[in-house]
Amino acid sequence: MSEVDAIDLVQKAIFTVLVAASPAVAVAMVVGVSVALMQALTQVQEITLTFIPKIVAILIAAAVSATFIGAHVYGFTEEIYRRIEFGF
Repeated sequence: MSEVDAIDLVQKAIFTVLVAASPAVAVAMVVGVSVALMQALTQVQEITLTFIPKIVAILIAAAVSATFIGAHVYGFTEEIYRRIEFGF
């Protein structure tokens, strides 16, 4: 394996991780901002109020986008196995 192959492999791995994590991160950001806005508007400064909605929303987002995440991880895994089989 040359340096170019290793760099290409690492770039694709990082991209796969970013794509797989993006639905949960996006939902967490949206829920976090909306809860913070509601706390600012109602002046309820409960610290634990932000965690439960985020956790529930992330679990729902992970369940909904599981096939999308699985497809990307599966595609990356197939490419890794293909490179191992046929050489880099």
